[in-house]
Amino acid sequence: MTHTDSHSSTYPLNINGVQRHLPLFKVQPDLAIAVLNILGDTELTEAAAHALNGRMADISYDVIVTAEAKSIPLAYALSVHSGRPYIVLRKNYKSYMGEALSTETLSITTSKPQTLYLDAKDRAAISGRQVALVDDVVSTGSTLAAMRALMAQAEAEITAVAAICTEGDMAQWSEVIALAHLPLFPLSA
Repeated sequence: MTHTDSHSSTYPLNINGVQRHLPLFKVQPDLAIAVLNILGDTELTEAAAHALNGRMADISYDVIVTAEAKSIPLAYALSVHSGRPYIVLRKNYKSYMGEALSTETLSITTSKPQTLYLDAKDRAAISGRQVALVDDVVSTGSTLAAMRALMAQAEAEITAVAAICTEGDMAQWSEVIALAHLPLFPLSA
């Protein structure tokens, strides 16, 4: 942990030569996490997409799938680097989505159940295809489990799971192609 001033703490992160200091955020009375937010950070997003594309070069997949919202820039950039399309699982249902599939998830940063939706058009695009699930950070695994459930409902085959970072128990995420690992930060009561 690096102290930047008397009021904040950060965790250093280097992704493919791009250095950031992630702010620590209290998510429970006795626990803080380092928050990676790539929204608006084109340099870090491009560095991560380039590195992940290289790490995934020998993996067969047709479509990139991500969950709304913070990982959308990563999915887009990876799509550009890999030449494969991407699909976003949405957090809100809109009538134009047709007969969407849905499942629930619980994010560590919101602490409330959320629903992920795969719209009818995107369902048709991934049914019977190989997909790579992509997220910015895999932490509790709740979003990943929801993404897996939707892929099973859509009859898509998951051939890769990739993220910029994993978080928490590193051994739990051995299957995830990740560029870095973020520790958890226990707080004194």
